[in-house]
Parts: sequence; C-alpha cells; structure tokens
Amino acid sequence: MAKAADQGKLRDLNEQQETAARHGDSPLLIIAGAGTGKTRTLVHRVAHLIKQGTAPDRILLLTFTRRAAADMLRRVDSVLRNTDIRCTSTTRKVWGGTFHAMAARLLRLYGKSIGLEPGFTILDRSDSEDLLDVVRTDLNLTKTERRFPKKGTCLAIYSACVNAQRNLPEVIAQQFPWCEDAADDLRQLFTAYVDRKAEAAVLDYGDLLLFWQGLLHDELLARRVRDRFDHVLVDEYQDTNGLQADILSRLRPAGTGLTVVGDDAQSIYSFRAATVRNILDFPKHFPGTTVVKLEQNYRSTPAILAATNQVIAEAAEGFAKKLWSQRAAGHKPQLVNCEDEDEQADFVIQKILEHREAGLQLKQQAVLFRTAHHSTLLEAELSRRNIQFVKFGGLKFIETAHVKDLMALLRLAENHHDLVAGMRALTLLPGIGPKRSRQLMNDLLEQPGGFKPWHAAKLPAATTDRWPSLLKLLDHLCRDPEPDLNSQIHLARTFYEPLLEDKYENPEPRSRDLEQLERLAPRFANRRALLAEFALDPPVSTEDFAGPPQLDEDYLILSTIHSAKGLEWKSVYLIHAADGNIPSDMATGSAEQVEEERRLFYVALTRAQDWLYVCSPLRYYHLPRGPRADQHGYAQLTRFMSTSVARHFEQHTASCAAGEQRLDNAHNKARHNHIRNHVKSLWS
Repeated sequence: MAKAADQGKLRDLNEQQETAARHGDSPLLIIAGAGTGKTRTLVHRVAHLIKQGTAPDRILLLTFTRRAAADMLRRVDSVLRNTDIRCTSTTRKVWGGTFHAMAARLLRLYGKSIGLEPGFTILDRSDSEDLLDVVRTDLNLTKTERRFPKKGTCLAIYSACVNAQRNLPEVIAQQFPWCEDAADDLRQLFTAYVDRKAEAAVLDYGDLLLFWQGLLHDELLARRVRDRFDHVLVDEYQDTNGLQADILSRLRPAGTGLTVVGDDAQSIYSFRAATVRNILDFPKHFPGTTVVKLEQNYRSTPAILAATNQVIAEAAEGFAKKLWSQRAAGHKPQLVNCEDEDEQADFVIQKILEHREAGLQLKQQAVLFRTAHHSTLLEAELSRRNIQFVKFGGLKFIETAHVKDLMALLRLAENHHDLVAGMRALTLLPGIGPKRSRQLMNDLLEQPGGFKPWHAAKLPAATTDRWPSLLKLLDHLCRDPEPDLNSQIHLARTFYEPLLEDKYENPEPRSRDLEQLERLAPRFANRRALLAEFALDPPVSTEDFAGPPQLDEDYLILSTIHSAKGLEWKSVYLIHAADGNIPSDMATGSAEQVEEERRLFYVALTRAQDWLYVCSPLRYYHLPRGPRADQHGYAQLTRFMSTSVARHFEQHTASCAAGEQRLDNAHNKARHNHIRNHVKSLWS
C-alpha cells in the first residue's frame, strides 16, 4: 500500500528528477539547469528519505536563505500528506536552514567543548564593520600619513581570508591590490579584532563557520556531530565557499548520505568567496559520486533556450548539458542595437507598455542590469512617465537605524560585553558620545556583576534624566526567568520612542516599524532566537514574515542580475549589454573572472519565460551631460554575443521600432504646413 502511494506521488517527476529523488546513500550530485525543477526534486528526495524510514531529525538540509528552507519543508509536508505518513509536523524535526543558522545551533550544543560560551551573540555585517572600526581607532590606524582602508573594505578582506581559506597576502594581491601597503597594519588589526570578539563573547558570520569547522577538527566531537545525521542535503552548491566545502567534507568524509544540488553555469558569487570549483570538483572529492543532470526546462520557450544553451556551451569548463522544453517554440529573442542610453530607455519603456496593453502586468516584466547605477537614466524616465517600479536591493529592514537602535538594547541585555551594541545603546542618550560610551562598556568588562558598575557611574548633567530609565529597562530585561518577548520589546519601545522623536526626522513611520517588530515577537521562542535569526537571515521588511505584499498598484521590476538569480518573469529586458558593462571592466583581469561574467550573462537570459530583449547602446556620453555636452565614446557589443549566439536572436535597431511613427509624424507635419500656407494665401 505504501509503495503504491509512493509511486503515485512521484508520477509528477520526470525521469531524471525521479532518479535523483530515489537515489540511495552514495554521494549524489544533481546538476540542475535553470528552470529544471531543482526545488521539486530536492523536496521529493527529502520526502522519499522519510518514507524509507529515515528519522526527520537525522536529516540536515542546508540552504542559502531561511525562507528557502521553510518553503521546502512545507512542500515536503504536502508530499507526505498523500502517503501513509499522516503526521504533518514530521518535517519540523528536520534540521533545515542556512549554513550559518545550523552552525549557530550546533555551537549552542557543543561550543563549550571548544571553549565557546553558549550565550554568545552574533554580529551582523554592519556590526562587524563597527567593531573593526573601534579596534582600528584603538590601534591608531586612522592616524597614518597614507590612506588606510575603510571599515567596509577591512571587513571584506577579512571575510575573504576566512571564507576562501586563503592567507592575507594572497587575498590582497588578487582582490585588493591597492591595499598592499597596509598589509602589516591589516594583520595587526585582524589579530586584535579576533581577540576583541573573544573578550566580548560575540561571533561574526565567518566565526560561525570557523567554529563549526573547529568542532569537526576534534575527532571525538566530530564523531558526535556526524552521528547526529544520516543524510546531509545542500541546495545551491555552486554558491558555497571553500570553508563550507571543507565543513561538508569533514561532516561526511566518505560522502555517504551526501546530496548536493546546483548548477555550475549559475556560479556568480565569487565576490562572496563562492567558488565554482566546489561543484566542478565534487566527483573528484567524493569518489563513487552519481551525477544526475536535470535538463527538461519548465520555464522558457525553446527559442530562448536555443540562445542560452549556445551562450553556456562556449564556456571554457563545465558539466555539458542541453536544456529543452515541451513548450511551443515561442518568440525569437531580440538583440536591439540602440544609438545611446536615451534610445535604449525609450525602446525598453515602449516595449514594456506594449506588453502591458496586450495584457501582461508590469510585475510580470523585469529590466536587468549588471550594476545598480546602470538603471539611473531609466529610473528617471520611468518616473517622468509615471510608471511605478520596484528596484531589488537597497537597505534591509533590520539595517535601518531605528531598528538597529532597538535591537542594540536587546543585544546588550543578552550579552553585557557586546561592545558594539552597548556603545550604540549608550550614545542614544543625550550627553554620551563614543568616548564616554566606550569607558562605560570597559567598566562592565572589568567589573563583574551585570550592570551594577553603571549604578555608580558619574554622568554629564544632560544624561541624568534618562539614565535611571535605561538602568531600569536593562534590569527588567535581565530578570530570571526572562520576561516574555512581547513584554521585552514593548518596554524597549517605551524607553526608546522619546529618543527616536528627538534623533530622527519623520518618526511616525519609524515608530510603526517598531510596532511591527513587537507584533513579530510571538514567532520566536525567546530573545536569543530573535537576535540570532535577525542577524543570520534578516528580513528585507516586516512583510517578509507575512508573505508577499499585496499592492493594489502594478509595478515594474528593476534588478541587478545578481539579485535576480532564482527568479523569473514573462518578459525580460537586459540593458547595457556592451563590453565594459557586461563583462564589467573591473572583472576582466583573469580568465576565471571573464568566465564568471559569461555565467552572469547566462543567468540574466535564463530569467525569461516568453520574451527576451537584449539591448546594447552604441554611444555613451561622458558626464556631466547637458544641452551643450557632446563628449562621448563608442561601445561594442558584449563579447558573449558571439556570431553563433547571435544567430539565435532577431537583430534590429531600436530606431526601426519607432521609425514608422517618426515617418508618420513627418508626413503629418508636412500636411499641416501645406494647410497653413493655403490659409495664409487667402489674405495675400
């Protein structure tokens, strides 16, 4: 009976997907081309393992976003409902989440064995930058005669060393050559930064993975961690870095029970230390690997796939695959040559509105570009024509100043030694600046006893009115047992909102954000869970927890190619397809960089379902532009649009599309002049 149910449920998988879903325990590499149903395959593989008797809590599912893991596990539950397994909460026991979230969970359990206190707090990227900046100031590295890298660059260098598992000189030489003179100072800075984190019992993103790796270096601890899991499944394996790959190899040394899913053709995140070598070399690292290729595409038309297949076929290295579709042939993709950026914008907007008039919503269309500033002129023209749009990217909800202020209060209560959180919370008060806040935090480090050292602190007159309220808040937040999370956030809001009104313009919408934060509290088990999730996988907005926003107005999507990965639209417009833009002139220093730019181009094209337009301006004007400015340079079509690729496109100039309209206008103007001259003749 169970077998019949199993067979019936897997009938919606194609042959390759079913082969992958039913695979045994040996290492499995699923090469999932764009739009080939990789998530469906991974969902059915997890469901199949559970149906075959694997306990859910012995499955580790690693994804790159919290939402992806939650969505997959909901779908696994849906699959299991149609079998003899009736418990819909089965998948709640699966260890599912991001690498960093699972690292944090394991370190809470085993960290003490390697000298890590389980009460550690987690720094997000901006907090890590701030702590580096504090250390940088302490070391007087800001007072040198030569330019020293800013905190963001310092963190980027540090993260590259950690995640790529490469030494500092190598990282600087390959990625940050302008920082070569600062190498010795950077080494000093990073050493002090590591020590400062240890003193404050805080971990940054890289630390979570490093300490997980450290657990697996100790054979006794490694055995305990390995024995927790029978199967480890990894999504988007092409986006993993060297540190993550090493963790997996130590977690499953022989590859038994290891499944990875990805597409080498979509490896585009080397700036985050991801390396395509992980997926390309997987069969070498795990002998006996079974490779299953998913090639049936459920997204794009055959006409679009013919073009994208040719683009990636010209890559120097990769798993050979040819995507195909059972859909009707569809419209041939268009390669549009534009006179300049203005004509490009006109053409794109014209086509967008044509599709809209034909019944295609704006939100079913997307304009993609290599770099965020490439859409500047288009955005201005869209605004002028009152066409609403949403641009992917920008400041996340958790990165807004008012939310970080409130979270700093909660983080300080969780970890009294969190220097960044403490300094941020203290400088909210009038009369306290960076120097005084640092002294107050040093008092906590040097004198045990929670916040007692602050009760005797000498403070400026401007601070004295607010100081008792802060101490009362912190004492309440640190009660044992810990108050419920709703109460904690409400009390923090009550203390903070008068400061918010003094500190920021437009306090009303900021206050509403904090109200939303309070409403989210019941979703988290406790304060530690809230802080960890917001640091590891922050929501873009509070609506991230409530599903997709429902807006009355339609809107166009603008997105960088990197942000568009994993998404799809009916109609896609790729702009600035010229050498120097794609590939970026900053990413042509090596053959490996050029190959990643090719993959980026491929990712952009494979987002299209029905219509694909690739636009390439001939002329670029130099800034500043104005009525008398005509300084410009000429561009050439992207090198990835080779002759063999271009034959899959319908090629024309943007002016052809508007040419007939211009002829009509000229004809109408001539008729008008003829009539006007005729009228004048009546008085002659």
